Amino acid sequence: MFNSTLTARRILFSAAFVAAFVFSVFVCATGQTQDPAERQRALDTYESQNMAAALPLLEKVALAYPNDPIVLSRLGFALYANTIDEKDPATRQKMRDRARSVLMKSQSLGDNSNLTKMTVDALSGPDISQIPFSKIQSAEAAIREGEAAFMRGDMDKAIAAYKRALESDPNLYDAALYAGDSEFKKAMTSTDPQFRNDHFDAAGVWFAKAIAINANVETAYRYWGDALDAQGKTNEARDKFVEAIVAEPYGRRAYVGLTQWAERHKVQLGHPHIVPPNSTTTQGANTTLNIDPRTFDSKDGSNEWLMYDLTRIAWQKSDFSKNYPNEPAYRHSLKEEAAALRMVAEACAKDLKSGKVKQLEASLETLVKLNDAGLLEAFVLFARPDAGIARDYAAYRATNRDKLRRYWLEVAIIPG
Repeated sequence: MFNSTLTARRILFSAAFVAAFVFSVFVCATGQTQDPAERQRALDTYESQNMAAALPLLEKVALAYPNDPIVLSRLGFALYANTIDEKDPATRQKMRDRARSVLMKSQSLGDNSNLTKMTVDALSGPDISQIPFSKIQSAEAAIREGEAAFMRGDMDKAIAAYKRALESDPNLYDAALYAGDSEFKKAMTSTDPQFRNDHFDAAGVWFAKAIAINANVETAYRYWGDALDAQGKTNEARDKFVEAIVAEPYGRRAYVGLTQWAERHKVQLGHPHIVPPNSTTTQGANTTLNIDPRTFDSKDGSNEWLMYDLTRIAWQKSDFSKNYPNEPAYRHSLKEEAAALRMVAEACAKDLKSGKVKQLEASLETLVKLNDAGLLEAFVLFARPDAGIARDYAAYRATNRDKLRRYWLEVAIIPG
């Protein structure tokens, strides 16, 4: 089974490559001797991925640098990471609570990294770190062995253990993912170009195995994107980050990779701003349409927004039950929203072709282009989802994955 929080490093370590901590360091006197060399040694140990060794060093340094967000961020993470091997639930919860407190203080001092945000989110929820990875005993034992080795910074032993876990349970996504993550860390801690390249490539092989097990989990795509970007394969990395969003678009974690990629490469992200101007109010069986007076007699196609509202009213009255006969109650759906927007787009395109309108209002012009490109449903699913629309995502993705990718590559990633 999939364990969504797993270990602390599953949230943070692969992202660590892309999340630079650029903070102002505030230091206050506490009676402890501030030793820059000792501080650096603690941070270096953390970066070596030996969380067991890093924790006591960071604890000591944090006493001397209590308002240093870099130290606090590493300490909070190390605390969280070390909960993995703690078997006593009460002790483990105390460690989790302290890790969250330390990270929140780090945030208050200027740490606004995605790494810390995601860790705080994980620590704010229930502790599921002890849920078994696999029902197969040999696979479970091997992956736990791999986790312990990773915590000690022994990537070779970790990879060997994860490989055994995957051999015991060929459907164990986490084993393939973690093996790739370990290869990634081997590459990141080396300065030899060929070694780095070889192990980034090896990481990609493992990530591909994880994706083959389950293509609808975002993590392996995102981790793979980190590895590709570290190799200077900018476009390939972008594509993997897009795949992460396509896999799981309604969680924040899936967007971290593409967001940070865009920041690094000075690329703008954004959905088209398309907002219907009219509104409806419903009381009982009666629906009242409130029309924005600016759309009357418009010369830019805005009057066609009336088609959107009339289409949605029809869906609420009868079209939903016709299209979803097995659902007992109305809900806002992908089909409804796309049908309503398409009516507007087609009416505007007709107005342009006939010469009735010389120039469409900007958002309507974009709407027509989306419809012509076959990307209207993708726009709705990514830019205008609500709880009802989101229920239709998996079914649409099953047969339209390419359109979902294209939406990001052609629309939401804005060329510089």
